Amino acid sequence: MTPRQCEIAAESYTACLLAQCGYDVLVQYGANQPHYDLVGVKNNRTLFVSVKGSQDGGWMLAVRYVKPGVNYHEAIDKWLANQREDIMYVFVQFHDVQLGDAPRVYIARPPEIAEHMKTQCAGRGHGSLQEDFRRNHPRSKYDHKVPDSWRFGADRLNKI
Repeated sequence: MTPRQCEIAAESYTACLLAQCGYDVLVQYGANQPHYDLVGVKNNRTLFVSVKGSQDGGWMLAVRYVKPGVNYHEAIDKWLANQREDIMYVFVQFHDVQLGDAPRVYIARPPEIAEHMKTQCAGRGHGSLQEDFRRNHPRSKYDHKVPDSWRFGADRLNKI
């Protein structure tokens, strides 16, 4: 898929999952999306959802904040400061997913994402969130991966 096709597939799949969980889903299309891609509404609960799709095992989040003189922890803090307090991220991973199979999906709020990114690379931190670094880079000394507790499910969605 092209990067745009990956984005569309990730958003569509996320809309499907939210609908399966009983949410009415509003899809926002266009170039100027204010911090979220989807809105899920169920009873009195409204979710503002930012969807990130990937085909390479990771999601670039705080990378643009890493500059000379700015370490990973500082870049992650800057990324976190720019997030809405009510946003929920859905990470959709198509790496090694065969056509017709479901992608792997994770959900998390920005504070827990930032906390986790700071633990990557043996505590040095990293500007991108990696699903399973050791699987994708078997010779690496790092073995960080997305917490299993972030896997998409109705229970996780209700708790977040």
